[in-house]
Amino acid sequence: MPRNAREGKYRKIPTYEDDDDFDDDDDFVMNAVRSQQHLMTQQDDSLDALGQSAARLGQISLNINEELTAQNKMIDEMGMELDDAELNLAVVTKKTQELIKKSGGCKYFSIIVCLSIVVVILFLLIIYT
Repeated sequence: MPRNAREGKYRKIPTYEDDDDFDDDDDFVMNAVRSQQHLMTQQDDSLDALGQSAARLGQISLNINEELTAQNKMIDEMGMELDDAELNLAVVTKKTQELIKKSGGCKYFSIIVCLSIVVVILFLLIIYT
């Protein structure tokens, strides 16, 4: 058994509230501990804010991904419709060229244009006379 209860293996940590022995070194240590605790609290707050920002960024990136997926689908559908329209236009152009060849080409077209101009001129002469 220890000689004195104060000299035992486990003794009470001294508090400096009532002691007059409280010197500048102990004050420095306590201030350093408080300062470190304050810094840790600030770091925890900063990390919480950073975590919230990361969560918001994650949600925004998911929304962007969904929007891009929908737009890519629309672009693919529009591309297929454009291919269909291009095919239809090629068919119509080919048929038009065949029709022009069968009807005599530019020869008959120029005759129709000339006769149309003659009709307009005759119509104007009738109105002004």
